[in-house]
Amino acid sequence: MNIMDMMVVDVNAEALGISKTLLMENAGKCIAQKIFEISKPCKVNIYAGTGGNGGDGFVTARYLLNHGFEVEIFLIGHPSRISSPESLKNWEVLHKLNIETNSIVLNIIEDHSQFGFSSAELVVDAILGTGTRGKIREPVSKAIDIINNSNSTVIAVDIPTGLDPQTGMVEHKAVKADFTVTFHKKKIGLKNADDEYLGDLKVCDIGIPEQAELYTGPGDLLRLNQRNINSHKGQNGNLLVLGGSKDYSGAPALAAISALRSGVDISVIACPKCVTSTIRSYSPDLIVKSLSNNYVTFDDTAKILELSKNANSMVIGCGIGREEETGLALTEMIEKINMPIVIDADALKLLNLDLIKHYRNEVILTPHKAEFKAFFGVDVPKKLDDQIDTILECSKKCKCTVLLKGSTDIISNGDKIKLNSTGNPGMTVGGTGDVLAGIVGALVAQGHEAFEAAYLGSFINGNAGDLAAEDYGYNLIASDIWKYIPKVFKRRI
Repeated sequence: MNIMDMMVVDVNAEALGISKTLLMENAGKCIAQKIFEISKPCKVNIYAGTGGNGGDGFVTARYLLNHGFEVEIFLIGHPSRISSPESLKNWEVLHKLNIETNSIVLNIIEDHSQFGFSSAELVVDAILGTGTRGKIREPVSKAIDIINNSNSTVIAVDIPTGLDPQTGMVEHKAVKADFTVTFHKKKIGLKNADDEYLGDLKVCDIGIPEQAELYTGPGDLLRLNQRNINSHKGQNGNLLVLGGSKDYSGAPALAAISALRSGVDISVIACPKCVTSTIRSYSPDLIVKSLSNNYVTFDDTAKILELSKNANSMVIGCGIGREEETGLALTEMIEKINMPIVIDADALKLLNLDLIKHYRNEVILTPHKAEFKAFFGVDVPKKLDDQIDTILECSKKCKCTVLLKGSTDIISNGDKIKLNSTGNPGMTVGGTGDVLAGIVGALVAQGHEAFEAAYLGSFINGNAGDLAAEDYGYNLIASDIWKYIPKVFKRRI
């Protein structure tokens, strides 16, 4: 688990009703319990930073006091710099205890010269943890020296200060712990770190449920790529939507406009000539390129391939119809297209598994149950656990990402699984799948890898649909949903 994964899980747990305050309480209790295992009551020095790691140390102090330990805290930085509300709350508790009972010694360290010699039998490193970035600065650097030069038993909270949480490397200096207690799951850096710094490693369960990791949630919005303030047109993605036919004009427009609402800079639709004017009328923001008259044919392949050269990703299939020649043309093109593609709707009934399995770029399939059966020749089971197994196996077989749409969306790349439960019964209306395909295609065009784009798109689409239902009830239509997509993006933490 990397640091972003942990941040996401924390927010998703909070959305489930498990507060960060509770998680911090459980983390501090884990540290205290480890200390009870290795020591009788004694003098303990806790070196705490101004982030969440320090808050874990503050909670630890309370438990130690209750068990007869003598505790002294060194807060590295002024209390006004405590960035975590949960940490600040726990600091204020300790401050009140100190005033009322003098049971704990609190030191505020703003300069390395304010440190004294550590004579404690135990030291708790709650300074930076996963907040370590680059070269260590004062007064943290001095704190590390004091800890490492002491004769104390050292317990690190989550990750020893100075250890890179992503790589496990030490760029400058780091605390050399005898014990490290990390939370929920082992971080990537801890898997690669030298035992000289980690000591004995323990992974502690702090009450984060499996659902916070398995299901998408508001925390996953943290993964959305940030737009560069100096970027110009085209740098935030160019999407090509190939779709439409004499009977269907709305589907490609829904996908293309949803992509624009998802932050892509340019959204181009390549469609049959008979629906070009209709599609242009939906929005002046769309760029529409005419193909053959009624449906996609072999004669269109050269033009589509030329258009694809300017795109970062493609969405194929929205309203494209099921003409045999269209299927042959798609097969011809996919062998030559060189970019990630999202395959949706009728394209799933025109293309075959062997072709997709050998495609050299990332592929995302977005079927509902009937389309899934048409493509894979497999029925979707009724039970969720069986569905998960089936999607995992089929995505592994086709070497691509599969997003099975349903009351619970199931997303897999053959290795990992994500579930999404956003959305509502009003979204059974036609066109919501086209909106989803456009969102996913936009995320891929903006640099997200296929699996991440698929489950983020699933969450955003369902969440936008839920916001639409608040205003329209279950009488919403697909074009209502795209209006709410930017509101979901604005909820990014």
